[in-house]
Amino acid sequence: MKRPVLITLAAAVALSTGAAGCAYNDTLGRNQFLIVDDSALIQQADAAWAEALRTQRTSNDAASLARIKRVGDRIVAAAGLSGQRWEYSLFVSDAPNAFVLPSGKIGVTTSLLALVRNDDQLAAVLGHEVGHVVARHAAERYSTSAATSVVLSGVQGVAGDYGQAAGAIGGLGAQLGVLLPFSRRDELEADRLGVDYMHAAGFRPSESIALWRLMQQQRQGSTPEFASTHPSDSTRIAQLEQYIASRGWS
Repeated sequence: MKRPVLITLAAAVALSTGAAGCAYNDTLGRNQFLIVDDSALIQQADAAWAEALRTQRTSNDAASLARIKRVGDRIVAAAGLSGQRWEYSLFVSDAPNAFVLPSGKIGVTTSLLALVRNDDQLAAVLGHEVGHVVARHAAERYSTSAATSVVLSGVQGVAGDYGQAAGAIGGLGAQLGVLLPFSRRDELEADRLGVDYMHAAGFRPSESIALWRLMQQQRQGSTPEFASTHPSDSTRIAQLEQYIASRGWS
């Protein structure tokens, strides 16, 4: 199958411009290599979201959806992203999972919603996902892959061979070319940003630690896809504890 045009163009730009694709992210305090246009990712994400809603089983539980939106909207406001439209969906799955798209779409699985014990822990999940958007991690990973000529096999549009990254919700990962596995650095950055947004929104940051301890217990019997490309639980928990303590939060 023919290589996606966007990847081809992005790779060509990367090879010809080199460091010209670097941009400083004030929120992260570091440079990012970005050669992919955000508007292109948003178009792709919207198309993938529509396809996911069409092909994947979703829950219409009004109370659950209202809960996700209520908590999510508080996190989004704390992150300063209320200016864009956000959409939430609850996917039926036995595996605890969540994902975000740069177009302002957040998916949560029924298993994850059942796992969290309070709204603070749900806020930890949603804060983490919104952190990825603020950090522009999807565009960064996409740019890096394009620049290093990583050809995604078995694609349609810009979707790549990353189905396992979201395997907990069926074939969704194969449809989401922008849902590339984030690096461990990206995950820890999203953790930190998520805690910032939790605190700003009035949630208890310490519950993010409780959440990952729950995930650690869950992983004793199986490995949730939500954490499959993440740092180890011990590393994540230790860094969260250190960060929250340094801010004087509870």
